[in-house]
Amino acid sequence: MPESGKPLVTALIVSRNSKEELLQCLKAFLASSDVPVDAVVVDNDSSDGSPAAVTEDFPQATVLVQSKNLGYGRAANIGLERCQGRFILLLSPEVIVDPQCVGRLADLLLTRPDAGAAGPRLTLSDGKLDPDARRAFPIPSTLFYQTVGLSKLFPTSPRFGRHNMGHVSESDVHEMDSGTAACLMLRRSALDRIGFFDPRYFMFGEDLDLCYRLRLGGWKVFYLPTAGARRRLKPAPPDRQRQVSLERHRAMWTYHFKHHSEDVSAFGNGLVWAQIWGRFVAEQLRSALGGRRQTT
Repeated sequence: MPESGKPLVTALIVSRNSKEELLQCLKAFLASSDVPVDAVVVDNDSSDGSPAAVTEDFPQATVLVQSKNLGYGRAANIGLERCQGRFILLLSPEVIVDPQCVGRLADLLLTRPDAGAAGPRLTLSDGKLDPDARRAFPIPSTLFYQTVGLSKLFPTSPRFGRHNMGHVSESDVHEMDSGTAACLMLRRSALDRIGFFDPRYFMFGEDLDLCYRLRLGGWKVFYLPTAGARRRLKPAPPDRQRQVSLERHRAMWTYHFKHHSEDVSAFGNGLVWAQIWGRFVAEQLRSALGGRRQTT
């Protein structure tokens, strides 16, 4: 249990112009937690009054205001320095934790000293499991299966559907390679050993990279379906969709180059690069064609 006066769990939330979602996220976290908790919010230069609103509604929360948008990883690293909990709950403003979610994730880490992280059954607005809630590490073969559509055709195949672990029941507790930073509880002592987020990632990929390093360090990562949370994805405005897509694909290449490129031939790495950026180009073309259809 935590030392006297210290929380067992600290929620670490990075936010940018998400005031309403952020306030609802904090309300659910602080109201439903059945263990000692606190919260650290890192604001990435919001213009919607988020920091003041959090300070007014939740004076017990620590708010760290940044003068520019640092991206997720750099901002989260700043917040980590202020986290006092034995466990750190990475939490997106888009996520509402269910009652007992925080306590159940903490219980798993308390009873499994080999666990470096645990993620809940994170569902989307339609009630389906968020594909990012449990993932295998992306290797060249899984990227190929996604690119050619085999992962969608055979989502429960141990081979073709491996990335999102469709071959494992989502109602069973199981080990996984990675969860998502949208809602993932981490053991602070594990982070102190392996380091926190790699600042080379700006918006995506940080959580995969972190879980990869946890696994390399001998820690296990668990999916816990009895802990529930809901994610309300907000579509990016049209002027930001290209940037979001660019950062997502850039993170794919950063992750591959950092962790897998040494085990792949130069030709193989070239194919991976072409797959990633070919997908980006195809995505932009589909978006442009869709926009034209809407205006005609």
